[in-house]
Amino acid sequence: MRIVVALGGNAISRRGEPITIENMRANLRTAAGPLAEVGCEHELVITHGNGPQVGLLALQNAAYPDVPAFPLDVLGAQTQGLIGYLIELELRNALAGRKMLTTVLTLVAVDPADPAFADPTKLVGPVYTAEEAARLESERGWTFRLDGDAPRRVVPSPRPQRVVQVDSARRLLAGGHIVVSSGGGGVPVAIAEDGTFSGVEVVVDKDASSAMLAGALEADMLVLATDADAVMLDWGTPQARAIAEITPDALEAYDFAAGSMGPKVEAACRFVRSGRGKAVIGRLSDLPAILAGTAGTVVREGVEGGEILREA
Repeated sequence: MRIVVALGGNAISRRGEPITIENMRANLRTAAGPLAEVGCEHELVITHGNGPQVGLLALQNAAYPDVPAFPLDVLGAQTQGLIGYLIELELRNALAGRKMLTTVLTLVAVDPADPAFADPTKLVGPVYTAEEAARLESERGWTFRLDGDAPRRVVPSPRPQRVVQVDSARRLLAGGHIVVSSGGGGVPVAIAEDGTFSGVEVVVDKDASSAMLAGALEADMLVLATDADAVMLDWGTPQARAIAEITPDALEAYDFAAGSMGPKVEAACRFVRSGRGKAVIGRLSDLPAILAGTAGTVVREGVEGGEILREA
């Protein structure tokens, strides 16, 4: 099969964990084992988030008040290089020469007129106390929303229009490479009518870009890896149930948080409706079981009754 696996930012820097190189390498070392096994048996494209890392770079930028801050598209390119490098280290070690591996610095086109510019929703950076968030909002004009019970910075996240390097990924797959692409949703750019490119200061949602890339590559499966076992209904209550299988229409009938599960649900439904294959939302450590169809939430057409639930 041709499989696209989207690693969430929290799979690289876990929630509440210091964003250090050592922690990121340790988390990616854990992820590399199942990814290597999948990549040796199937055509594999890996995408990844960058929310915690791009937020950290923005804070480091602020330490130099006499130097203009780097825009978010530049920080996105920096984190693609940073995380792509760490993925390459750990995955090459896990592959032990069994498969070629290439990381592609990827641009993603966005529409400068997208209404998302007026409604920031994308979580970036670490969590803050309420006092820290209020101070940063006043000093830097940042916007904050709650991530769980703690404030995090949010920035605009327009819908991706086109993955620029999709042909590069397609050719590398044909040549037998595992491909790391569209890191952090891709570096956001606007393409003018005359064909010139310019950076845009936003963060593109990684799941939306992954779904677009998977569709363009005609993938058989899109795996949206997160820190949850599956998509849950009535989470945190005695009535909690996991969704085992569900159609896009049935899944979209439920409400999910825009800053967490919502983008994954939207991306999964969009990919399935492209007619290419199925999408699965689940825990990265369950990847072998996900491929076997025994873990995660499978989103596909043709589920009898629209959905199948299991007890949490």
